[in-house]
Amino acid sequence: MHLEIQRVIYFTENVEAMSRFYREVLGLEPIVGGDGGWQEFKAGGCNIALHRGKPSPGARGPKLVFYSADVAASRAELLKRGASDLGKVISGDDLTLCDGRDPDGNPFQISTRRR
Repeated sequence: MHLEIQRVIYFTENVEAMSRFYREVLGLEPIVGGDGGWQEFKAGGCNIALHRGKPSPGARGPKLVFYSADVAASRAELLKRGASDLGKVISGDDLTLCDGRDPDGNPFQISTRRR
């Protein structure tokens, strides 16, 4: 058996605001949905889906990680597009990253780590 991740689903009571964030702030392409209860976005090798329901972000819940060759430039662009909950850019040996949260509080990260 061979399994591959196809999508991550976030439950949200505010599909409209979450869709706007993933579409306009992160710049992801909507591919399925738009009926108010389900919206799916193309995000590279794995899609992100928003499903109307009670959100449940937790301290150890899933974190979406997006690759960027230039984390600082990506952070600046996200702030310009309306992201309001982004941490500082942190650089280490061979890794640069920045953590953030979407409007429901779900964590995401911009990172130079490819895979």
